[in-house]
Amino acid sequence: MPRQVFSFDPPERFVAGTVGQPGERTFYLQARTGTRAVSVALEKQQVSILAERVEALLDEVLRRSGGTAPIPAVAPSQLDDDGPLDLPVDEEFRVGTMALAWDPETERVLVEAQAITDDDEAAGTIPDDDELDGPAVLRVRLTAASARAFAKRASAVVSAGRPPCPFCGLPLDPEGHVCPRANGYRR
Repeated sequence: MPRQVFSFDPPERFVAGTVGQPGERTFYLQARTGTRAVSVALEKQQVSILAERVEALLDEVLRRSGGTAPIPAVAPSQLDDDGPLDLPVDEEFRVGTMALAWDPETERVLVEAQAITDDDEAAGTIPDDDELDGPAVLRVRLTAASARAFAKRASAVVSAGRPPCPFCGLPLDPEGHVCPRANGYRR
């Protein structure tokens, strides 16, 4: 199949968001420039790990530069984006492999999300641009400040779900849950 590459360099907006109620949410990455918007679905854990890794990457680049890299220590408040996902949310693909990098020449964070593939050889690698066949890829280049803002929002989206049980850590439904640490009693 011909490979689709959805590239945003830079996007006007790049956010993690959800559709649905806690416990039944679907997580998305969404990039938009003008009227062109691309949404890809992924797991809650993938969003959480991506946010953590973006923060860690920026902190490491700042550390290695001796504090001279143009990276804010925290997300600038003017970049806060608490708005909902742009509608309609049309899923282009479900994310399997993700890649994250710092481009020192452009001083940008590169986020790539590749569609799930059944091909064992392709799993875990993102093909070069000159390859005509392969899974779809969402590629986004962000300034360091925009990357910090993305990570801040992504972490907030993940933590906005159901609260964890204080005993077992599993999510609590509004009516409670059967807690394995309480020998099956409802909490």
